[in-house]
Amino acid sequence: MSIPIVDSHIHLFPASHLPTLSWYAPDSPLGAQHSVDEYRLATASSAETHLRGFIFLETDRISSIAEDEPDKGWAHALDEVSFLTRIITGAPVAGEGHRETDRALCLGFVPWAPVPGGPRALEKYMGLVRERTGTEAWGKVKGVRYLFQDKAAGLMVKQEVVDGLKWLGRQKLPFDLGVDVRQGGMWQLREAVEMLRRAYEDVPEDERVTVVINHLCKPDLRLPDPSPASVTTHPAFLEWSALVTSMAQYPTTYMKLSGGFSELPPLDAETEPDLVALVERMRPWTDVVFDTFGVERVLFGSDWPVCNIGGGGNEVSWRRWKSLVECLLERRGLTTEQRKKVWSEVAIKAYNIA
Repeated sequence: MSIPIVDSHIHLFPASHLPTLSWYAPDSPLGAQHSVDEYRLATASSAETHLRGFIFLETDRISSIAEDEPDKGWAHALDEVSFLTRIITGAPVAGEGHRETDRALCLGFVPWAPVPGGPRALEKYMGLVRERTGTEAWGKVKGVRYLFQDKAAGLMVKQEVVDGLKWLGRQKLPFDLGVDVRQGGMWQLREAVEMLRRAYEDVPEDERVTVVINHLCKPDLRLPDPSPASVTTHPAFLEWSALVTSMAQYPTTYMKLSGGFSELPPLDAETEPDLVALVERMRPWTDVVFDTFGVERVLFGSDWPVCNIGGGGNEVSWRRWKSLVECLLERRGLTTEQRKKVWSEVAIKAYNIA
């Protein structure tokens, strides 16, 4: 493929930081170092890839909204900012799995931020991020994320969250939205829709926050009967479709074409998957995304290394996801110019990458 790729969603963490990850356990399938070195190996599995670079997303460090909460706070998230700063400035620390020549590969990063703390907490925290990064790396801060997918019901619609999103809009900082319909429940998507409605209500057009929605909202791609006729009449699909359509009405919302291997039935390393069958399984859902957001607001992301768990491992999963997306775009009938948007141009626009 000659079209340059911007991978809009990857995670990185050195072995020394594993204990600071909220989900870490020694037996976790991701419980080892996943660095730029490993990412390069993963992307090298696709020989024709023209990878321009990646956007790093925060990795869910142990944290809290309050800066000084015992054993939590902001320290681990800020250490992650320092780790990305070392990558971006080409100042590696031994054992972290990156080198000076990797600095150009990171096109931007999206750190954790205490969005439910509202504007006051966000302003203080982002000031600390700026101190950690310095001028060069601060220019690569392209938004923030706070994961709602594992939080209690009601949080997204609290006034502090809405006010926090409005503050991000005024600062021209995008927000990455992560919810999980399949494992967390449809209520998460309902709350997200209400949160966006309130965040955009009575806000001047030039102050509306850009919201980049992760992983198609993690729909249930494991419905017992995957045939289009069954899927498109299933209550879960119908509600997901209506809610996603509601999100797409706002011109500053975007959807990542990512995360599919976490929601599809898992693949094994040895047997190459039937890409056509996987595309047909996903098409009812991706058709809704393209019909509502359009190619101008859909962007490619691998969700590496999380994609390794359901995709068959580091040696094959990135290549498989890229090939699946290629097949999906072909099946959709997109032109070369339209494919360029999905592979790179939409990410460049959404995250304001130079």
